[in-house]
Amino acid sequence: MARRWVAAAAALAAALTLSSAAPVPGPPSDRTAAGDGGLRVTQIQAMATHNSYHREAPFAEQQLMAEHDPGFRTLLYSHASLPVQFSRQQVRGIELDVFPDPDGGLYADPLIRDDAGLPPMDDPDLRKPGFKVLHWADFDYRSNCVSLRRCLTQVKKWSQGRPGHAPVPVLLELKETDPEMEARGGAKSPPWDTKMLDALDAEIRTVFPDGATVTADDIRRPGKTLEESVREHGWPRLRSARGKVMFLMDNDDQKLQDAYRAGGRESLQGRVLFTDSEPGRPDAAFMKVNDPTGPGKAVIQDLVKQGYFVRTRSDVPLDQANSGDRSMLRDALSSGAQMVSTDFPVPGLAARHGSDYVAELPHGSGPVRCNPVTAPRPGCTSGRIER
Repeated sequence: MARRWVAAAAALAAALTLSSAAPVPGPPSDRTAAGDGGLRVTQIQAMATHNSYHREAPFAEQQLMAEHDPGFRTLLYSHASLPVQFSRQQVRGIELDVFPDPDGGLYADPLIRDDAGLPPMDDPDLRKPGFKVLHWADFDYRSNCVSLRRCLTQVKKWSQGRPGHAPVPVLLELKETDPEMEARGGAKSPPWDTKMLDALDAEIRTVFPDGATVTADDIRRPGKTLEESVREHGWPRLRSARGKVMFLMDNDDQKLQDAYRAGGRESLQGRVLFTDSEPGRPDAAFMKVNDPTGPGKAVIQDLVKQGYFVRTRSDVPLDQANSGDRSMLRDALSSGAQMVSTDFPVPGLAARHGSDYVAELPHGSGPVRCNPVTAPRPGCTSGRIER
């Protein structure tokens, strides 16, 4: 569960039960919206993948991983390319881990690859300036799209081929290099200061201009904070958000978020990403609550009823893959979180761990369904959400 919800979750769940007679304030219900195009972005639900770019290390490196990381087995998984996830695995949300590389080549020669005696990598994108996408610099670095620009270009090409798709959330975790690897002579990433965050926004906009994204500027009303706009008027309607993407910041680090909101951007004015915020803050529109079990489920349900967009997870490495237990998945789906992330979007990926676990929407829903908590009933038809 996200750090700020751990202490408060049980108390909030109890309070919700005791005060059920008092309705939770939130955006308009839209019960009279005409057709499924009248739904809002927060009134649908879809599966997403966690570390969507990740590819498993070669065997020679796995042997070294086992020596340095007791939990290295959690790194042994591979996702299909992003276009395949969208087109054949019914994925409608992704997560990318992003490292800054303003001069290029910073992550092109991983220590573990050299230690394993493998030849240098020959992908030219690694040598070019720009943000890179990988999990753990110098240790777990393999990616199905090594640069942020390449990853986003793949998403854009798929999106252009299916312009009626539901809005796709892209969760970005802004990462730094590992001090232990730095001490061994590995890469040292530059800081995520406001200048670097400005560069990140600019690079995203080279692929997805503002007209192709849902941003805080699309939600915020004149004279209102972003949170006031969300609570009073809601997120955009589906009819205006189809064929678009939206970018979410995974990091809950206050210093990093302050750097992103610096310069009079408390409500994310002019920004591309939605910050992982909390109720009461002017930038509150998106929140991450990774654990939907126990009191976490009530926390998520309360947040989505208030009009926030929430990301949660249906599994954690490698509990569900080992056991086959789907109870966390059921909690995630029934919580109403709009973005439910998994490492196992299709059958077969968990087989190496001894189960047939897979995280999918209920059979027949398609890639997107009416949100079980916030969608208007009756009148919402899952099969009509995408065109």
